[in-house]
Amino acid sequence: MGQRIYFGHPMNTYGTPLERALLTVIDHAFPDWEIENPNQEHHQDGCRRWEVSTGNPMEYFFYEVLPHCHAGIFLPFRDGRWGAGVFGEAKVLLGQLRPIWKINPEGVMSSVRILDDDLRLSIEETKSRILTASNEWIPY
Repeated sequence: MGQRIYFGHPMNTYGTPLERALLTVIDHAFPDWEIENPNQEHHQDGCRRWEVSTGNPMEYFFYEVLPHCHAGIFLPFRDGRWGAGVFGEAKVLLGQLRPIWKINPEGVMSSVRILDDDLRLSIEETKSRILTASNEWIPY
């Protein structure tokens, strides 16, 4: 098995032209790496399983997915703030001493060595950026 890079990004970018464009950028930057994209049905199934068993669907990524990744690349929101889940995923990889990068919507990547807790959004703040009160997606 080759190297695997995890692509953490806000859920309101899933299935969008932005997601596809950034996946292309990542693929070109890491041509011999497998990209682990959480926007896949088997990952949604894993989240549902952990939601039922622990109440925290993110633990699926923390315990089942990220330990098998060699690096990560993460998309914060446009203002530089990090969604709670994306921040948590990045923190797990940094804790495993794995290299991580952030990527902006234009596809520019930069290395991250320290995560600034002041840029982390709460779960409620994150949800308010991705979902309306009626659970409709808010464009990134």
